Amino acid sequence: MSSFNRRLFLLMPLAVTACGFTPAYGPNGPAQGIQSSIRVADPNDKNAFDLVERLEERLGRPSADRFDLTYTIKTTATGVGITPDNAITRYNLNGVIDWALTNRATGTRVSGGQVKSFTSYSATGSTVAGLAAQEDAARRLMRILADQITARLLATSGSWNT
Repeated sequence: MSSFNRRLFLLMPLAVTACGFTPAYGPNGPAQGIQSSIRVADPNDKNAFDLVERLEERLGRPSADRFDLTYTIKTTATGVGITPDNAITRYNLNGVIDWALTNRATGTRVSGGQVKSFTSYSATGSTVAGLAAQEDAARRLMRILADQITARLLATSGSWNT
């Protein structure tokens, strides 16, 4: 590594702090107060359970319930791999979650939106293998969507988290 590259590497943190960058969870960061303060609605099926599990993993289990997060999950499976015999060998699992974050004290909606993504799984092999692949794809999809919700909460927390 040349000395020029080292100097650039060492000066990079100064440039980032000079532009006003503040880590979300850092001291005086916009998301500092949301850890363990969001109560996610209770799950009512396997997809919702996986979603809530990931959200609580990322945001912490609620101890001081300041906000309520509600959600509606919609998933659809679409066959994308078809053999000449018209047998489907691969599926895309599409997911959409409409979510809203509400201030528990005032009842006002402070954030919300819609997140979308998809995963795929193979339907070849035994019935048990196909079901296991389908369940794994659904779990991965819920984790992806939960991470998108978390990213949006972190990005917008400065405007509603006081």
